[in-house]
Amino acid sequence: MEFFRLLPGRKWPVKILAKEKAKPDSDFQLLFSGRSGIIFKYVKIRRKAETIRSVSMNFEEYLNSLQRKTVAVIGIGVSNQPLIQLLAGRGIAVIACDKKERAALGATADELESRGVTLRLGADYLKDLTEDVIFRTPGTRPDLPELLAAQERGSLLTSEMEVFFQVCPCPKIAVTGSDGKTTTTTIIAELLKAAGRTVHLGGNIGHPLLAEAGEMRPEDVAVLELSSFQLMTMTHSPHIAVMTNLAPNHLDVHRDMAEYIAAKQNIFTHQSTQDIAVFNADNTLTVEAAGKAPGRVRFFSRKQELADGVFLRGTAVIARSGSGERQVMDTADIRLPGVHNIENYLAAIAAVDGLVPDGVIRDFARTFGGVEHRIELIRTRKGVRWYNDSIASSPSRTIAGLNAFPEKVILIAGGKDKGISYAPLGPVVNEHVKLLLLCGATAGVIREAVTQAENYRGLEILDVEDYRQAVAIADSRATEGDVVILSPASTSFDRFANFMERGQVFKDIVNGLDG
Repeated sequence: MEFFRLLPGRKWPVKILAKEKAKPDSDFQLLFSGRSGIIFKYVKIRRKAETIRSVSMNFEEYLNSLQRKTVAVIGIGVSNQPLIQLLAGRGIAVIACDKKERAALGATADELESRGVTLRLGADYLKDLTEDVIFRTPGTRPDLPELLAAQERGSLLTSEMEVFFQVCPCPKIAVTGSDGKTTTTTIIAELLKAAGRTVHLGGNIGHPLLAEAGEMRPEDVAVLELSSFQLMTMTHSPHIAVMTNLAPNHLDVHRDMAEYIAAKQNIFTHQSTQDIAVFNADNTLTVEAAGKAPGRVRFFSRKQELADGVFLRGTAVIARSGSGERQVMDTADIRLPGVHNIENYLAAIAAVDGLVPDGVIRDFARTFGGVEHRIELIRTRKGVRWYNDSIASSPSRTIAGLNAFPEKVILIAGGKDKGISYAPLGPVVNEHVKLLLLCGATAGVIREAVTQAENYRGLEILDVEDYRQAVAIADSRATEGDVVILSPASTSFDRFANFMERGQVFKDIVNGLDG
C-alpha cells in the first residue's frame, strides 16, 4: 500500500517515504493509478487507516492483522468463495455482499451463514459500507460512489490478488494481454513443472491463490494470469511480467481504451530495475508500453529479429541476449495449431529463458495439446472435426482462431456485446468461413461487419435460436474433411455464467450427436 501527502504549492499528492508515517485526516491513499489521460484517484485516510498495515507481510501476519476488524467481501462468485471461507475460518467477522438475491445463491448462502458469515444481498448490497477492509471482486470498478464513500469513512479497499502479492513468499511470473493470456500462462507453468519446480498456477485462469499462500515455499514459483480488472488497483508487480498483446477489449466496463491500457501496464509499473518485462515486438501498443518499464525489457516476435528476446528465423525459434544466441526449437515441434500459438510459445520462452532447459521446452511442445475451450478438438465424427473455442470473447480472438485453419470452416458465433468494433472480423470471416451461424445479442453486428466488408461475396449467413439448432444445421451441412468451430467473438453473459459454461454446453451437444 502506498500513501501520499499534499504539500504546499503542489497540484498532486506526493508519495510518503517508507520511513514516514501516514497521518489520518491529512494524508491520502492511492486508489488507482493510470497513464495516458487517466486521473490518479486519491482517498483521504481516516482514523481506521492507522491500524491497517501498509507494508508487505507474510500470510499469517496478514490474517492476524485482520483480527478484531470487520471485513466486507464484494461478490460471492467462484473467485471470492475461498477467500470468504479462509477469513471466516480464522474467526474474522466477514460480511459477504452480492447483488444477487438469496434464491439465486441457493445452497451457497446457507453454507456461508453456517460458517458465521453475514450476508448482505440484493440491490442495496453496497449501501453504507463501513467495514475496516473491503475486498472487491475484479469485475467491480474501484471508483464506484459507494466504494469511494466507504474509503472516505476510513475503509481500506483491496482485492484477493493485491493481498496475494503482498504475502506471497515466492517469485511471481504474471501474464496479461488482450489475447493469448491463458495459453501462455499455462505453457509457462507447465514448462517450469517439467523442469522440476513446484508451481502454483492461478489468478484470472480460474484458481484464486491467496488461501494457499501459507503453504507456499520461497523456492516455489507462482504463475498468474492477470486481467485488466485485477490490475487496475495493483500496487505490486511480478518479478517477470509478460504482455502478450493489446487490442480494444472490455470497453463495456473500462471508460475508454486509455484506461484499459493503463490497467494493463500496471503489470510492470511497480517492478524494480532487477525485474524483467516481456513484450510483443509485433504489436504497436505493447512496444509503446515497453518504454515505460523500469526493469529489463525483453521482446518476442514472429516477424523480426531482436537484440534481447525470442524470435523466428524461418521456422527456427531463436533466443538471443547479450551473451549470444541459440536455437531453442523449430515451429514444427509445436503441436498446437495456428500462428497465434507460435506467438504464445515465443512469449513463454522469453519469460522462462534460463529457468527451463531447451530440451524440456521441445519435449513439452511436442505433446501439449492445449487448454480447454481454446481451439479444443471435441471429436471427429464422419470425417468432420468439431472444435470448441469458447474463450474467443472478442473479434481478435476469433480472427486468430480462424487463421489457425488452412481450410474454410463452418463458424458458430455471437453472444454479448463488449462495446468494441466488429469491423475487423468481417473480411476474415469472408476469407475463412464457408457457412456462418449466428445467435445471441451480437448476431446483427457480426452480420453487418461481414456483409459490409469489401470482400463479401454472398457468404451464407443463418440466424439460429441456440447452439442445439446451430449444431443440427452444421451437422446436416458438413461433409468429410470439414471443420465446425464455436468461436463466438463475444462474451457469454447473454446466456451463460461464463465462457467455460458456454463451451461445456456446446461440447455436450456435439458429443450427443449419434455416430
